[in-house]
Amino acid sequence: MLTYHNDIARTGQYLEETTLTTSNVNSSSFGKVGFLGVQGHVDAEPLYVQGLTMAGAAHNVVFVATEHDLVYAFDADTFAELWQTSVLGSGETTSDPHNCGQITPEIGITSTPVIDLKAGAHGTIFLVAMSKSSSGTYYQRLHALDITSGAEQSGSPTTIQASFPNAQGQTTFDPYQYAERAGLLLMNGVIYTGWTSHCDEAPYTGWVMGYSETTLAQTAVLNLTPNGSEGSIWMSGAGLAADSSGFVYFLDANGTFDTTLNSSEFPVNGDFGNSFLKLSTSGGSLSVADYFTMYNTVAESDRDEDLGAGGALVLPDMQNASGNTVHLAVGAGKDANIYLVNRDSMGKFNPSNDTAIYQEIDGILGGGIWSMPAYFNGTVYFGGVSDAIKAFPFTNARLATTPSSHSSETYAYPGATPSISANGTSNAIVWTVENSGGNGILHAYDATNLGNELYNSNQAPNGRDSFSDNKFITPVIVNGKVYVPTTTGVAVFSLLD
Repeated sequence: MLTYHNDIARTGQYLEETTLTTSNVNSSSFGKVGFLGVQGHVDAEPLYVQGLTMAGAAHNVVFVATEHDLVYAFDADTFAELWQTSVLGSGETTSDPHNCGQITPEIGITSTPVIDLKAGAHGTIFLVAMSKSSSGTYYQRLHALDITSGAEQSGSPTTIQASFPNAQGQTTFDPYQYAERAGLLLMNGVIYTGWTSHCDEAPYTGWVMGYSETTLAQTAVLNLTPNGSEGSIWMSGAGLAADSSGFVYFLDANGTFDTTLNSSEFPVNGDFGNSFLKLSTSGGSLSVADYFTMYNTVAESDRDEDLGAGGALVLPDMQNASGNTVHLAVGAGKDANIYLVNRDSMGKFNPSNDTAIYQEIDGILGGGIWSMPAYFNGTVYFGGVSDAIKAFPFTNARLATTPSSHSSETYAYPGATPSISANGTSNAIVWTVENSGGNGILHAYDATNLGNELYNSNQAPNGRDSFSDNKFITPVIVNGKVYVPTTTGVAVFSLLD
């Protein structure tokens, strides 16, 4: 588990789970077995490395990054702390929340880091941290830490700075105005970051940047609204997704979209607010290769009903009814519509309708998406606001327009991002975390029938399995354990002794 939602396609599936089954995940034999206490909220997804040698001994290790700008390594079996590291500079503190309740009470490490086991002498964890000096200067830095000790690697950290040309000359990245919320993407030796605002605190635009994992030098910068405003990359913490051809996919938030197109059907001023985007990384640079934008994108942005709260999922190759292979990606946002795009021809923009998109399903989700879907064995799972967890199977590379099953529970804001464990295609379980006003609830459902709830953490007696909830978090399942981020650490669930 080296990256957000298990892989760079962001499927959320772990297919090597041999311990947890649909038979033994129940309140009698499964529950909370430990807690990894830390300082600071855990908004990033924990990461996991198996059989890592530290001080001459092998450990299964859980890595936890917090909003207090701390990184921890825990033994996944004994729950002992192996090391902790602060990534604050001398005399610095974490950032204040900028009068915004999205990341509070402090901003440090928000996005899910990424690990490369082959980087450095022992493997490296890469992360972005925000901090503030005693004089009130704000910093965003990319760090590279040795995973066996937490020590900064050579050349780490690097201070994040950027500019991008526009009609006035250039626009410049201001570290005060932004947070790195989207999970980091590591692909072909480059770490990609996406930047969002603090609430809608102007001015801000949409930035994506690339950094060499070897030198931490900046390799590419792209601004998605260089001649407009807004259009940030938030996705409720979902990671930038990618396919095997080296393209990057994501949904950006409300902002300027130039409804006047050039001869290539791209926005005339290069402004791509509220769009499903495909970026090229060819030649080490970043550019928009293709996109889809809804016909009513301007009205949606004006209503703050944009795509940007949802994450994109790159799907495996599928065969359509004609036997042809199609390359698809799926996502949804605040408008509660499911958008399935052909990655080879996404549909671009038509001011009259969305007929050029591969498939659009309107009105089937009970509320907007502040999360991302998961994929397993030909089915996509969504968890919308004021809605059940729903399963949508594929047939001939088309998504069902009604769910094949759904949970009996309805989830309040922010809904849920599902994760899936299975042993190949057997014993598949859909895991979600429900926010419930202070106490979180971990749910486990039979992936073949979401109406069959196997377990929830409220079923255990005397609050045995209780934990504090934390919005926009994703459960991690690996080697018989489920890790759930909270406001004070990570709750660990497994089979009971």
